[in-house]
Amino acid sequence: MTPRHRPALAVVTATQVASIVDGDRETCLDLVRRAYLAHDAGASANPHSSFLRLPGHPQSRIIALPAYLGGEFDLAGLKWIASYPDNVAHGLPRASAVVVLNDTATGYPYVCMEASIVSATRTAASAVLAGEALAGGRSADRVGFVGTGLIASHVYAFLRDLKWKVGGYRLFDLRREAAEQFAGRLSRDGAGDVAVVGDAAGAFADCDLVVIATVAGVPHLHDPALLAGAPAVLHLSLRDLAPALVLSAQNLTDDIEHVMREQTSLHLAEQLCGHREFVDGTLVDLLAGRLRRSGERSVVFSPFGLGVLDLAVAGWVYERVTAAGGGHLALDFFGAAMR
Repeated sequence: MTPRHRPALAVVTATQVASIVDGDRETCLDLVRRAYLAHDAGASANPHSSFLRLPGHPQSRIIALPAYLGGEFDLAGLKWIASYPDNVAHGLPRASAVVVLNDTATGYPYVCMEASIVSATRTAASAVLAGEALAGGRSADRVGFVGTGLIASHVYAFLRDLKWKVGGYRLFDLRREAAEQFAGRLSRDGAGDVAVVGDAAGAFADCDLVVIATVAGVPHLHDPALLAGAPAVLHLSLRDLAPALVLSAQNLTDDIEHVMREQTSLHLAEQLCGHREFVDGTLVDLLAGRLRRSGERSVVFSPFGLGVLDLAVAGWVYERVTAAGGGHLALDFFGAAMR
């Protein structure tokens, strides 16, 4: 990136982010694919995420994801995202976030962007990219959702806008009213066979693709029968599956070193058996043909979520917003710091 004559900071709002993402999810998917390929090729720096936990808030955390994405991107920055599950009971979204992008030539930050949508977008794009690779195309006989919150909503939006052919949906949430609201949205979109089910098992039954997107902090899915039909499972919330289920499946992730942390289901499985050999490879291994889906076992994709993906989406949104004359530019943000 060319150094700016005088550093300034742009502010990009959630409404502006949503307008770009909602208008072109195909490009979002391709950005995530290209970011994964650049990371796999070594054209990135992606330190471990840092988890901040506050006394008195045991279920909550604020996470810093610094990263650099090179190759065609040349982006550096940080996502700072808070997850407070209790917010939902008070009418607030669970997650709030910002992304800051830094000029790679000067180090100066040049945009601060609302990032809960960026984060949900890259998570959903990663999931649907994996789903497409595992299914061999954009179709599923039936899709199950365990958890019907923000992430599930974004995953569904990708399935809809990328014209997936889906025969039906089965929806489960601990808050049945949330599942019913989600079902109403799908029905209004003409999704066809949509049903709210009474337990997680109902979201697995006869579903060939299952999306797990909850706020669970510890495993709550233990029954081996859940995987008996060998579904492809997009385990986006990372801590839902008991280690025994993990060890019975073919396992994929986005980065093995990153996912073996913070008591994820894969981390717990590693602690149980003392090795990582149960992880068959990464999504890029699948995309590049270095790995094939097992036809006999369930396959579980557990993406830890890499900061480079946030950078790819945020950089694209920034370019689109500013090209259209959007974004509030604080010309004197650095003020006296420049003197």
